[in-house]
Amino acid sequence: MAKTATGYRCTECGWRTLKWVGRCGECQAWGTVDEEGARGANVVQAGATTAPAVPINQVKAEVAVARSTGVGELDRVLGGGVVPGAVMLLAGEPGIGKSTLLLEAAASIARRATVLYITGEESAAQVRLRADRIGALRDNLYLAAETELSALVAHVEKVQPRFLVVDSVQTIGSAQATGVPGGVTQVREVAANLVRLAKERNMATVLVGHVTKEGSIAGPRTLEHLVDVVLNFEGDRHSRLRLVRAVKNRFGPTDEVGCFDLHERGIEGISDPTGLFVSQRSKPVPGTCVTVTVEGTRPLPAEVQALVARTEAQQPRRTTSGLDSYRVQLVLAVLERRLNAKLGGCDVFTATVGGLKIADPAVDLSVMLAVASAAGDKPLPAGLVALGEVGLAGELRPVKDVRRRLTEAARLGFTRALVPAGSLEEAGNKRAGQRALVPVGPVSFAPGFEVVQAENVWDALTHVT
Repeated sequence: MAKTATGYRCTECGWRTLKWVGRCGECQAWGTVDEEGARGANVVQAGATTAPAVPINQVKAEVAVARSTGVGELDRVLGGGVVPGAVMLLAGEPGIGKSTLLLEAAASIARRATVLYITGEESAAQVRLRADRIGALRDNLYLAAETELSALVAHVEKVQPRFLVVDSVQTIGSAQATGVPGGVTQVREVAANLVRLAKERNMATVLVGHVTKEGSIAGPRTLEHLVDVVLNFEGDRHSRLRLVRAVKNRFGPTDEVGCFDLHERGIEGISDPTGLFVSQRSKPVPGTCVTVTVEGTRPLPAEVQALVARTEAQQPRRTTSGLDSYRVQLVLAVLERRLNAKLGGCDVFTATVGGLKIADPAVDLSVMLAVASAAGDKPLPAGLVALGEVGLAGELRPVKDVRRRLTEAARLGFTRALVPAGSLEEAGNKRAGQRALVPVGPVSFAPGFEVVQAENVWDALTHVT
């Protein structure tokens, strides 16, 4: 007989151990180590198939065509709309507007198809009040308050919806699994059954997920692997601006972002958010620099602000908001080492305007110029945008989609751009550091829009001072 062994495995990272422990020895997560069960040399026999295998060119692709949700910004993030049978996970902080967004989308889809909204956190009357406020009352929009998986399945069999919303997956429990609703075992069991139900009925399903205090999705990591689409709902609770970002998408891009305005009458998509992330002021202020980042296919001008203040503390603070802290520390190290900036006895604060989170390397140059401007208490020239990646040797590296970024900057009225050398070689610029008007090409710029190319951080500071 084959010798069997029982072990335990972490559901987050896959770490294995022979005995149960409360904390994973690899990722240090609590409550994620579960029993794997007996493992032996069992031979699996052939069973019945759900459908015969056919040549790939005979598979009907029309079944997986995306249908619009009626919310333009949500369709942009999803890649055109929802795909029948797809399971989506929308995660975000409490009170940020997840339920309002999904109720808005559900009401729009209910104009042409049957929609079932299952709420496990609120009563049906509370959801009805929100629907009254945002104008989301539809005859084909069915509502039920349930926390048991078997009751949820019964509602699906009776209503036969084409679109299902479960708010939230952490509040639904199953009698077939151990633990309390929201636990690792329960969430995995509930999600697996809902995915199976969606695939069998070709029913688009949206699961609302909670997040931990670190900002990651609560529950086992397998939850993100089970679903087809993972969306993050971001935003400052003190601001009306909300962003929906695709983290995983089997049917579309994963770098798109949707912009929304959350107000008392509901939530509305913002098709042109270019002015939301740039401050409006009459004259330049030290410590500010504008860049242009690209989210999917959309160029977004964003303002980077920096403040440098003297401190008596032995360890000066390095605080960031909306920027990658590691890249900001890299830029500060380059400033101190390559440009002899005296930042060792100063607190440095960097942030973006409007709550926008930027992970684009093209923001490096604007961070460097903003910090240098704040340290010297000298404003940068008016109408300037800067974009480029800063290397450890002080060189400036080209970034992608430069022409698209510059086109957007020119459209918004900026008159001068600072870019890395070689970014516009296709446009006819010959030498680094050369000032030249961008010639007419496939992408047209406003007349008089000046583009300056710089090889390194020294050239960049020379051109703006």
